[in-house]
Formats: sequence, structure tokens, C-alpha cells
Amino acid sequence: NPELLPTAVNITWSSINFKTILQWQPKPSGYRYTVEIHGQTSDTKKKCILTEETECDVTDVLRNVKETYTAHILSVTSSGMDNFEEPPFAVSEKFTPYSQTVLGKPEIRNYTQKGSKLNVVFQDPLTPYTFPNGSFQSIRDIFQHDLEYRLSYWKDQSSGKKDAKTKSDTFEISVDSTKNYCFYIQGIIPSRRENRDGQESMVLCTSVGRNILDEYGAEVFIIIAVIAIAIITLAIVLSVVLCKRKKAKAARERKPLNSV
Repeated sequence: NPELLPTAVNITWSSINFKTILQWQPKPSGYRYTVEIHGQTSDTKKKCILTEETECDVTDVLRNVKETYTAHILSVTSSGMDNFEEPPFAVSEKFTPYSQTVLGKPEIRNYTQKGSKLNVVFQDPLTPYTFPNGSFQSIRDIFQHDLEYRLSYWKDQSSGKKDAKTKSDTFEISVDSTKNYCFYIQGIIPSRRENRDGQESMVLCTSVGRNILDEYGAEVFIIIAVIAIAIITLAIVLSVVLCKRKKAKAARERKPLNSV
């Protein structure tokens, strides 16, 4: 009897950069699950039909990201729908991708500290959704003016943290030219009530005035000095050896003359 089948519990939506996974419990035994996604204005879509898993990637049926959806997780016998009876099901909480997906980590492309300016260039996280030409949409393509980025930065080995914000893909901030700075970036959606702050990028630190020449300058200088000293030493040794040989040769050449 389908009414006796257990229904799903602990249903959760997990969504980062609009990639959305529905998860629930328990593992089925003797039955399977089918997921139905119900939108406010869109047709019901079935996903993960007759699955024995307890998760389902529903990204592709949530393309209308501003729509609010609920998931019905149907418990069905292994053979599928039993006649025309309504199978037992559990209903998820509502989910609106636009206001609930978590912003993933931005990727820092480049950073420089020249004089009193710290420049950081970064890239928007991509979503699973594509443009008609097949290229992936970034979170900026979807959120547009709702998206900002925050740069949190501090002097290396200090705890005083400052913030800067931008709507572009570049930060330029004024810093103390003699100090190194560490920083990270995260996306933010100021209009949201929850999930405003995105995931933090990796922390990176500058090293003032250490371009390749500076970085290897001391080592290169030492190597050149060692080579120079070796060459000079070799030249001295050679000249001493040659000089001694000349003297010895001259001495040998004079001996017979003296003995006559």
C-alpha cells in the first residue's frame, strides 16, 4: 500500500552560485523517490525519477531565478506510480534562488602594491547557467547592480582591519607604502536580509618592493661576487704558478752557463 511508505524528512536546499542541490533523508529501502519542483508561475517539473539517492541536482529546473519554488519528494514503489493513487510525499520549505543562493569565492587574478596604492583585480564566480552561445553566466550577469564586492585588508601581522567596496572587478586603495598588506574579497548583496555576505576568497599578502629583481637581487649579487672572487683567485693563482715556472725555467737555463 503506497500510503504506508515512509516520506522524506530533513529536506534542505543547498545552493552556491545558483548550483542547487536538494537533500533529504532517509535512504529508501523497498521504495524510491521522485522529486517534483513546483514554481509559483511555472509548470511542475519532475527530477530524479525513481531515484534511490537522497539528493537531487535541481539546478536546471530553477532557471527562473526570481521565482519561488517548493519541492515535493514523492515516495513511490520501485515499479513507479501505483495506478492512479496519489503517492505519499513530503514538502520542502520555499526556496527563491535569487535571494537565497550563496555567493561563492571570487578568484583573485592579480594584485600589486606600488608606492601607496594597492591594486587588486578579481573575477566573478560563474554559475551553471549559460548564454545562448554556450558561455557561462557569471553571478554579475544575473545580479547586475544588486552585486557588490568587499575587500577586507590589514597591515601584515596587525589585527586592525579595514573594508573597501566596489561594483567593478578592481579595487584601488591607498596604503602605507612601507608596509605589507594582507586581504581577501567576498561578494555581497546589500539588498538581502539573509545570506548577504558571500564566501571569502583565499587570503593573499603583498611583499613591498619585491619584484623579481629585488627578490633575487641579494642572491644574484652574492653569486656574481663569488664567481668574481673565484675568477680573481684563479687569475692570481695562475699568474703565481706561471711566474714560478718562468723563474724556475730561467734558473735552469742559467745553471749550465755557470758550470762552464
